[in-house]
Amino acid sequence: MHRTHTCGELRLEHQGQDITLSGWVQRSRDLGGMTFIDLRDRYGITQLVFNMEEDAALCEQARKAGREYVIKVSGTVRERSNKNPKMPTGDVEVQVKTYEVLNAAQTPPFTIEDDTDGGDELRMQYRYLDLRRRNVQEKLILRHKLAIATRSFLDGAGFLEIETPYLIKSTPEGARDFVVPSRMNPGEFYALPQSPQTFKQLLMVAGYDKYFQIVRCFRDEDLRADRQPEFTQIDCEMAFAEQEDILTVFSGLTAHLFKAVIGADLPDFQRMDYATAMEKYGSDKPDIRFGMEFKDCAPFAKGHGFNVFDQAEAVLGIVAPGCAEYSRKQLDALTNWVKRPQIGAKGLVYIKYLGEHSVKSSVDKFYSPEALEAWCKGIGAKPGDLVLVLSGDLNPVRKQLGELRLHMGRELGLRDPKVFAPLWVVDFPLLEWDEEEGRHFAMHHPFTSPKPEDVHLLENEPGKARANAYDLVINGVEIGGGSIRIHDRELQARMFDILGFTAEEAQAQFGFLMNAFEYGAPPHGGIAFGFDRLCSLLGGSESIRDYIAFPKNNSGRDVMIDAPAPIDAEQLKELALKTDLPG
Repeated sequence: MHRTHTCGELRLEHQGQDITLSGWVQRSRDLGGMTFIDLRDRYGITQLVFNMEEDAALCEQARKAGREYVIKVSGTVRERSNKNPKMPTGDVEVQVKTYEVLNAAQTPPFTIEDDTDGGDELRMQYRYLDLRRRNVQEKLILRHKLAIATRSFLDGAGFLEIETPYLIKSTPEGARDFVVPSRMNPGEFYALPQSPQTFKQLLMVAGYDKYFQIVRCFRDEDLRADRQPEFTQIDCEMAFAEQEDILTVFSGLTAHLFKAVIGADLPDFQRMDYATAMEKYGSDKPDIRFGMEFKDCAPFAKGHGFNVFDQAEAVLGIVAPGCAEYSRKQLDALTNWVKRPQIGAKGLVYIKYLGEHSVKSSVDKFYSPEALEAWCKGIGAKPGDLVLVLSGDLNPVRKQLGELRLHMGRELGLRDPKVFAPLWVVDFPLLEWDEEEGRHFAMHHPFTSPKPEDVHLLENEPGKARANAYDLVINGVEIGGGSIRIHDRELQARMFDILGFTAEEAQAQFGFLMNAFEYGAPPHGGIAFGFDRLCSLLGGSESIRDYIAFPKNNSGRDVMIDAPAPIDAEQLKELALKTDLPG
């Protein structure tokens, strides 16, 4: 037996017991007459004691143990004289009687500690060592708990977990597909699924009215901290369901997950339509933990001879509470921040509302003190507040001011990661127009149903139609999104036509789904949660990579196994692919 207990298990009640432990050497300390080793496994750390007077040979062996050696010891549990209250096992230690090296180890390239000295790339290269660190283990344990809690809730609600294929057909809509050549069908390719969308709809046609799957998905797109080429979704679908049913069930799931995994009680789920979200926050995923809503400053800003405002489509501002005392240096820093290429503003106007009849602004020469004070009062600013204003074309200004609002929220400590504010954003546009392509694209996907009251708009004004779609947003992060689906062949064909598909193209790409609709397709809808993103939100991190056992880097590479990598000429020949590729 390699162990009778784990390294995180022993307590005072085990005192006097003879036990066996196995694990990794975290650190050792040679004090001459005694040697101490901290032995680690994924459950914790236990202190081992070797006494030179009792067994000199055993003590000499222990002195040779290097960091990350795998060892097995047997001994007696005893109370520590110098207890360590920071360790769960800090009241006890093990007086070692037998010692065995199960495997020696090279000195690791970075310290296996919470605060390691290894950089990101080095830790990803030796990810199997990085995974030994306690704070990394805690993230994967959280991921495990989230998966268990998800399955428990959905099983209790009558959902069936059903697997769908990983080798499917490539489709032209959405992000780029990863493709897989078929050896048995030369010149033909599978695609890895971006989501199980059509399959879960087919399951609804098949009568499995409540489906879910914690499923791996794949998108060949540029990466960010919250994106990976392969990611995980909690994918769900319900038949005979309307939007209200979906929102009720999955508000319940979300509240259950937060309670079960981190013990947090979520407040009531607010709702906001897309148009309001864009008007008030400049984002379809607003962080509503704090106010600072957009104010239309045009009525106060225009007509005073300041061309920057007079010629602008939009003049929008936010009120930063209590910031009127910002120094010139702080205001210059904010101006430089919004002028960065990532934000793209040309400048920033401020008004300091210092007190009654006391205002100071960067545009003093265009506005009287009375006009500036009327402006402040008109948009709800109070003495002591700072008004920050951007202008230009409406959509860019909304985006820029939205970023500035989030930045100010961080600066003022208004975005507490331990406070959660859930929000359903509803009534998205069904379509978005692409000037370059000269056609409409589906804002969500081609299977999203329009709002019933907007179906008539598809004939002559499709761009005005709203989608029967919804996103779940928590703290400015889109956690999940879904829609009520089209279940009528005629309406689906009309949607494909609007999106620029010929009848032949629609049949070739999605004929299987269109045909299924002719055999009694029920009304249905669903949602998919970003599982990795949900993990990072629950764990208080910004990067989803922290919650994935073996993530890719920002270039989409796995630096540990060095993938992607070339394949040899014989494999290329078997797959009927060209062999004169670079490298």
